[in-house]
Amino acid sequence: MIGTNYHFGFIGLGLIGGSIARALKNVYPDCTITAFSRTLAPLELAKSDGNVDNITTSIDADSFGRCDYIFLCTPVQYISSYFMKLKDIINPSCTVTDVGSVKGYVYDAAVSAGLESNYIGGHPMAGSEKTGYANSSAILLENAYYIITPTPLTRHEVLDEYVAIVRSIGSIPIVMDCRTHDHSVAGISHLPHLIAGSLVNLVHDCDSGDGLMKRLAAGGFKDITRIASSSPEMWEQICMTNTSAILELLDAYINSLTDIRNNLAEHNEGYIYNMFERSSEYRNSISDASKGFVPQAYLLHLDIADREGAIASVATLLAANSISIKNIGIVHNREFEHGALCMEFYNDESRTLAAKLLKANNYSLC
Repeated sequence: MIGTNYHFGFIGLGLIGGSIARALKNVYPDCTITAFSRTLAPLELAKSDGNVDNITTSIDADSFGRCDYIFLCTPVQYISSYFMKLKDIINPSCTVTDVGSVKGYVYDAAVSAGLESNYIGGHPMAGSEKTGYANSSAILLENAYYIITPTPLTRHEVLDEYVAIVRSIGSIPIVMDCRTHDHSVAGISHLPHLIAGSLVNLVHDCDSGDGLMKRLAAGGFKDITRIASSSPEMWEQICMTNTSAILELLDAYINSLTDIRNNLAEHNEGYIYNMFERSSEYRNSISDASKGFVPQAYLLHLDIADREGAIASVATLLAANSISIKNIGIVHNREFEHGALCMEFYNDESRTLAAKLLKANNYSLC
C-alpha cells in the first residue's frame, strides 16, 4: 500500500485535478502535493485551502523531480508537450498518469516521448456541469469508475500500487488496455454525443417557419438530446483524438439506420417490435448504481394542480430545507412523461431528500 508521505504532482488543477488532489490529501494527510497551472488563481486557492503544499509556474526538476506520481489534468491535445517537458526531469520510478477521456492517443504520445515504462493511463468517469478548481470536491470520484490503462512495460507492482491509490479515494478501478477503453467510450459516450448533436440540428433544420417542432419538443426529445449542449471545444478535441474508434461504431450505426429504414419502407412490423423489445431488455439491465461517463440528470416529476403559486410553493418548501434546484419547468407535452412539473437537482442526495420532503407534505410524485 502507498506510503503516507508520497509526493504527488499535478499539471492542471481544474475540476478533476482539484478533486483528485482533495481526495488524496484527505486519505494521505502527510503527503506532499505540488501543482502547476497556466493561471495562478486556482493554485493560490488550493494552497489556501491546504490541499496543495507547493505551487509553481514552471515545470522543472526543482518542482517535479522528486514526485512519485504526476497527474496530467489538462486537455488531451496538450499532453504530448508536457510529456516532452517531463521526460528529462522526473525520477526513474515516477509514474506519470493522466485523466483524459481518450487513452490510445495519450499512450502513443507517451511512447514518442520515451515514457512508456513510466506512463499509466487513467480516466476517472466523473464530472459536473460546473468547472474549475473552485467547484472541485473530494467526493466527486466516489463510486465512479476509474479506468486504468497500463502499458506493456508497466511493472505489476507499480500497477498494483496505482490501483490501490484509486481505490483508496473511493473510486472503482477497472484495468484494461487503451484500445479497448477507446472502443468502449466511443460506443457509450462519443457516438451518442454526435448523434444527439446531429438530431437536434436535424430538428432545427426541418422545423417549420413558426418553430412548431421546437415548441412541442419536451419529454423524451429533451432527455435523449440533453448531451447535445456539451462543450463544442471539448467534443471536437475528443473526436479528433479518438477518430478511428468513433468511425468504426459510426459506420455500424449508419448500417443499423439503413436497416431500420429498409424495414420501415417494407412495413415490417415484426422488425420494429423486435428492435424495441431487444433494446428495452438491454436498457433495463443497465444499473443506475454507479456513476457513468455521461453525466446523469437527477430528475423528479411531480403532479400539481395548475393554479397560481403552485410552483412557488414547491420551490419555497425545498429552499427552506436547503435543497437547491438546478432546473424547473412545466411539462406541456405529457405524451411520454408523468407529472406536470419536472425538477432537476445537482446530485442524487438532493433528489432523494426532495422526494422524501415532498411526499411528507402530501405531494404526489410520478
